[in-house]
Amino acid sequence: MKRGCLIGLIVALVVVVIFALSMFVTVKNYYNSFIALEENVNQAWAQVENVYQRRADLIPNLVEVVKGYASHERETLQAVVEARSKVGGQINIGPEVLNNPQAFARFQQAQDALSSALQRLMVVVERYPNLKADQRFADLQAQLEGTENRIAVERRRFNEAVQAYNTAIRKFPANIIASMFGFQPKVYFKAQAGADKVPEVKF
Repeated sequence: MKRGCLIGLIVALVVVVIFALSMFVTVKNYYNSFIALEENVNQAWAQVENVYQRRADLIPNLVEVVKGYASHERETLQAVVEARSKVGGQINIGPEVLNNPQAFARFQQAQDALSSALQRLMVVVERYPNLKADQRFADLQAQLEGTENRIAVERRRFNEAVQAYNTAIRKFPANIIASMFGFQPKVYFKAQAGADKVPEVKF
């Protein structure tokens, strides 16, 4: 009888160990996949920051060139400078903003305001043929146009990375493990209010 109990105890212990190891492997695999997906989101975010930084770096030169031809368009130029200033404090704010929907919304609003100010500036530029013929302006507008296209591409890639991550942490039973380890959904970039697509700068 004692021998039978001992064998039963050993079998039960083996079953518990196998179950525990199986659970450990499952949790580890889910956890590692969440980490990989989150790193993809962070990398995509870094690319978004890079292209926004590139745009912010182009703006002071653009404003200076336009000012040389259209200095009396002070209000429009000031709007661009102020919008760029607001964006300046939000460049390279880090991936922690992805866990804060309010901070993310403020970041996007500042970037959208800068896009709108640039659009207004380009409308003003149409009134100055000499400015449009200036080679410095032509180079800057080509760089800015290319940067706007890159922004659209990187925002799309970011949203794709966020979708993959958010989907993974919401599926059952992965959602239980994600919750245990504090993996939270990330926010998406959205189009500007009233816009069907990412804003474009028209030259």
